[in-house]
Amino acid sequence: MKNNVSDLFNRYRRKLFLFIADRVPLQEDAEDILQDVFLRFLQAEETSPVLQVSGWLYKVARNCIIDKSRKKQDEPMPQITTQDDGDIFVREVTEVLVDEEQSPEKEYLRALVWEQLEDALDELPQEQRFVFEETELKGVSFKELSVQTDLSVETLLSRKHYAVKFLRKRLKNIYEELLSEE
Repeated sequence: MKNNVSDLFNRYRRKLFLFIADRVPLQEDAEDILQDVFLRFLQAEETSPVLQVSGWLYKVARNCIIDKSRKKQDEPMPQITTQDDGDIFVREVTEVLVDEEQSPEKEYLRALVWEQLEDALDELPQEQRFVFEETELKGVSFKELSVQTDLSVETLLSRKHYAVKFLRKRLKNIYEELLSEE
């Protein structure tokens, strides 16, 4: 009998995230690893059910943490220190896009960000682009999108995760320009 992935995700997500977050320096890395663990779980479930779910999840999490620490890390993207634990990258880019200031510099920067974002979105696989645009640009919830597309929330989350990861990397230069403007 296969496990109900949604129930397992809700049951183990918080504890597993705290376990991972205690062992990696950046919250973004912890989130990436958590999503990777559940993605691997979904893939494993396709071939045969995992019998000892808790032990399996923690073992895979430990392995992912070790893999992450062994890989050479790129220089981290500069960040603004805030009280908010939200995604600073997406927030900063969004602030430029919705800023109502009408100065020529802001207008130029806004046009540049839109142009770069559109180019980057064009490079994404269609499935990832669709999920990103629906959830970020149109404000559709994952639950609504799941009903509309007949795809699981987990699949949609995974696609968005990879889209955001790609966009962060692709838009790194524009992000650094935003930070230098302040």
